[in-house]
Amino acid sequence: MPKKQRSSLSRTNKNNNGIASFGMSVFNLSNAIIGSGLLGLSYAMANTGIVLFVILLIGVMLLSLYSIHLLLNISTITGSMVYETLGEKAFGKPGKFIVFGATSLQNTGGNAFRVKNSLVTNVLKHYSMLLNFSRFREWYLNGSYLIIIVTLVIILPLCLFKNLGYLGYTSGFSLACMIFFLIVVIWKKTEIPCPFTVSNSSCISDGVKCNAKYFVLNEKTVYALPTMAFAFVCQPSLLPIYSELKNRTSRRMKKVSNISVFAMFIMYLLTAIFGYLTFYDDVNSELLCSYSDKRDQTILIVRLAVITAVILTVPVLLFTIRSSILLIALKGKFSWFWHIITTLVLLIACNVLVILIPSIKDVFAVIGSSSANMLIFIIPASLYLKLAKDETVFTLRKMGVCTFYAAFNLCFLLLECCFLIVPISQIFMVA
Repeated sequence: MPKKQRSSLSRTNKNNNGIASFGMSVFNLSNAIIGSGLLGLSYAMANTGIVLFVILLIGVMLLSLYSIHLLLNISTITGSMVYETLGEKAFGKPGKFIVFGATSLQNTGGNAFRVKNSLVTNVLKHYSMLLNFSRFREWYLNGSYLIIIVTLVIILPLCLFKNLGYLGYTSGFSLACMIFFLIVVIWKKTEIPCPFTVSNSSCISDGVKCNAKYFVLNEKTVYALPTMAFAFVCQPSLLPIYSELKNRTSRRMKKVSNISVFAMFIMYLLTAIFGYLTFYDDVNSELLCSYSDKRDQTILIVRLAVITAVILTVPVLLFTIRSSILLIALKGKFSWFWHIITTLVLLIACNVLVILIPSIKDVFAVIGSSSANMLIFIIPASLYLKLAKDETVFTLRKMGVCTFYAAFNLCFLLLECCFLIVPISQIFMVA
């Protein structure tokens, strides 16, 4: 990059300094990375084996971190810290709307479903039975009322913050809830014996073989890599967090990214290993459902902690979608009126989807696999290849990007084909 362009970018960074400290930025990015996908990693390990799972998890972690560094390099080259703007500079308006569409699909819907389903079925029903709230049970445990109450009381006030830096405190608390979840998973491994009994977990029968498997290949193995990809998607929130970073530089933000991604990798790995070694092949696709002893108060508290963490993740994800919409509509100009209106419209839309279309979670799972593919692999590599004009085609970095783009786009394309082929083949086998 020319020296004049680098100096102008450094002056721009100084003039547009953020308000979020280094630690708050780590909390916000870690909160954007972690999510309800954490609960499915033990199930992914059961269908890949320990060694294959670790290899895949390390690979996805490194690739996700590589794409994060690509985005930061592109931001430095162009002087832009808005994902949609990068898409527009590279491919015009189609690129802008493709980035916006992938970001919106990835960040909408799934967390709200977990708030509705898990909180109703696992926590509130239990405590309402203990307190004998039979008179209120009909409305108190209604998922539609619950999601509206949670939205109005908790999510809406947090979503109205102007700057993302203020959410660092809630992000820190959200991470604390997930760390508590990890501690309980490790503790339960020492408490639950093997072979299992009905009193410990009604999901598992007596006499199950308690042998860990190192390599597993079956019809469910194809679901493991998309699950891991979901677990590391944070690219939509990366640039907004970067723009809020105090004393921001690309190098400083890369340190934030490295710490956040590595910390989440350790949490994912420990959760998957101890969850798998507790239940082995019979681990549930949602780890908390494997702990089915209704008398276990600790698990109920953990469920509430996980739900709290998911709720506190919603404002960070919605901030990204709202910023994209306001950028397209107002070209980056801030207005409290449109800030509040956009927030309300997004939350109302999410609530309507959750209430009226309860099966949409599966639809988002299919679409989300494509959006995760685009956000981690395709879009960052494509933007870099298009916008990094200061490097020749034959440099090692560009050759690496080309390999990265082609190989993993092909890999995920094959996986998505497997998502379609496997259910269809099962239908014909049943017939």
